[in-house]
Amino acid sequence: MNRLNLKLKTQVVSALVEGASINSTVRMTGVSKPTILKLLADLGACCANYQDEKLRNLPCRRVQADEIWSFCFAKDKNLSDEMKGKFGFGSVWTWTAICADTKLMISWLVGERSVPYAEKFISDVASRLANRVQLTTDGHRAYLQAVEKAFGSEIDYAMLEKIYAAPPQEGVTTRYSPAQCCGAKKNKITGNPDATHVSTSYAERMNLQIRMGMRRFTRLTNAHSKKIENHRHALALYFMYYNFARIHSTLRVTPAMQAGVSAHVWSLEEIVRLMP
Repeated sequence: MNRLNLKLKTQVVSALVEGASINSTVRMTGVSKPTILKLLADLGACCANYQDEKLRNLPCRRVQADEIWSFCFAKDKNLSDEMKGKFGFGSVWTWTAICADTKLMISWLVGERSVPYAEKFISDVASRLANRVQLTTDGHRAYLQAVEKAFGSEIDYAMLEKIYAAPPQEGVTTRYSPAQCCGAKKNKITGNPDATHVSTSYAERMNLQIRMGMRRFTRLTNAHSKKIENHRHALALYFMYYNFARIHSTLRVTPAMQAGVSAHVWSLEEIVRLMP
């Protein structure tokens, strides 16, 4: 990987953040697969560290949180008995929190869809905010304990529970669209949330963008993550690109610029230069 020049590294990163798989990137750039994976790991770690440092004291007022499903190594039904129940094999969830005003991806966490991970995720979200915010999540009950533990009463929190004709089944890969949504119920949990802004639309739209922009999340392919570490690195790289280098079609600037975190649109070369 040290033999790659800046131009070739940028070409590799450009392919990855635009949704190309590792093998497709190999064919397009001529760079070997181990070299690309090494670049992804090194740059992903740098992107994660940079965003962890810079995405602090954010001026967000409205935050939406959600979880997106994927799998690593193999689907649950194809795991051997010794791999079942081990994190990093089978279903993997990515918790995301997006600012509804600036569209900034302020926090994410790869883990299980459980109370401990909910607490860790919401605690990280709380540590990055400068103001009291209105938070909206889906009806996942793990959020209740997590939000109370992280924010106490210093938050305006509501849940948006969708009502389906038939309950959606988590992790079922034979269904590629959710059941028919018959309506939604807004539940006030803490504080005084504005009912007009009780929504998870931006978080759900971000889920779609993740699936379109990251080959690892695309269904009906073999481009899924084989190692959980590479899954985390790919997310860190993609969110670095989304936050700092990709101009938002509505804002006409990057989310980081809108949030006051960055003063300019980053180039891919700048992202690559995060590596020492």
